[in-house]
Amino acid sequence: MELQLAIDLVNTEEAIELVKEVEDHIDIVEIGTPVVINEGLGAVKAMKEAFPNLKVLADLKIMDAAGYEVMKASEAGADIITILGAAEDASIQGAVEEAKKQNKKILVDMIAVKDIETRAKELDNLGVDYICVHTGYDLQAAGKNSFEDLKAIKRVVKNAKTAVAGGIKLETLSEVVAAQPDLVIVGGGITGQDDKKETAAKIQELIKQH
Repeated sequence: MELQLAIDLVNTEEAIELVKEVEDHIDIVEIGTPVVINEGLGAVKAMKEAFPNLKVLADLKIMDAAGYEVMKASEAGADIITILGAAEDASIQGAVEEAKKQNKKILVDMIAVKDIETRAKELDNLGVDYICVHTGYDLQAAGKNSFEDLKAIKRVVKNAKTAVAGGIKLETLSEVVAAQPDLVIVGGGITGQDDKKETAAKIQELIKQH
């Protein structure tokens, strides 16, 4: 089980400072969609150069022109690139083919997918690397969480790894790890804490027990 730190609401310099605090306790650093929109793929490049030992995920949430966008993110140094589960199969295929060419991984974000189980099965057959259940910001406020969706995906997926994201923090972590995802994605649960290093260390410790 790996830990991914999601960075959404800062600029590149602040992101690098943040990762310096917690780099010993995370496996993957995510350049979140808002950062990519504000700063472009240069943010991915800067992060990879600053932390060559960490995997970097570019959260592009690709919907179209998938092969091209995966190629560009790969050139910038991304190890993992995200595409939306709601995208066309042709786009998913394009992303997977390009990622294989570049020796990168594709994570599918299931945000807004209605029939999680059916789509997860289809995505697994299309050869994606990770399928991520994601309770977005706007739904977290409504009190929704991802654990049931994660269990549903784990029931049907044979090859892809599973990931979970959305509002995860130290207090809710035991419920998350009990569902056995391969990748746990934490944003504000670390970045919003006073002692980021200690929080990341505690989260890592809990994850590594599984």
